Amino acid sequence: MDTDGYRHEQRRDSADYWLAKMVVEQLRARNIRDERVLAAFTKVPRHLFCPGVSLSETYGDHPVEIGCDQTISQPYMVAWMLESARLRAGDRVLEIGTGSGYQAALLAQLVARVFSVERIPELLNAARERLTRLGLENVTLRCGDGSVGWPDQAPFDAILYTAAAPEVPQEVRRQLAIGGRLLAPVGQRHHQNLLRIERIAEETYREEDLGGCVFVPLRGAFGWRD
Repeated sequence: MDTDGYRHEQRRDSADYWLAKMVVEQLRARNIRDERVLAAFTKVPRHLFCPGVSLSETYGDHPVEIGCDQTISQPYMVAWMLESARLRAGDRVLEIGTGSGYQAALLAQLVARVFSVERIPELLNAARERLTRLGLENVTLRCGDGSVGWPDQAPFDAILYTAAAPEVPQEVRRQLAIGGRLLAPVGQRHHQNLLRIERIAEETYREEDLGGCVFVPLRGAFGWRD
């Protein structure tokens, strides 16, 4: 897709127009520079993951509600996390919180295998239908408590949280491969910092604070309690 000429080449009522506008104005303009990540966004139609929402809202610079008190994250936030994870084509990645399936679809363009856990069956079933519709066969979904990770499929080259956790437990950190990167919003219920945790050695981790963010709360054994 030619994102540079979107204003002239696409109709304002077309999904292609809004997708190209999103990539140019929200991602490139905010210094998302990983061309693989940018290309992934052009391949995944965000509107398929936001049924019943207008194109301008779907591709807007904000989260979108998807039901069950969950949201699909702001496009820039998703891109920021994907770029910060330093993903490689051969990686195996765990996503904690499938939600609409949008980030899983983006990950499927970037890595070899995606494992995604969602605790809400309604959301998981809808995400599975969308991913199947897009022909993405390298994504494996499971219904369960994502806060404990997916020990049976570990180790992972990257782990991405899509909801805010009070902390990242050792049980999940240990599911990283040596050299693996974990991205998670960690902090209070209504404000967090995005952390990048890299496993340097068997019991050695390097942690970086990438900046402030706000995500819906993670539920489960290592999440927030109602």
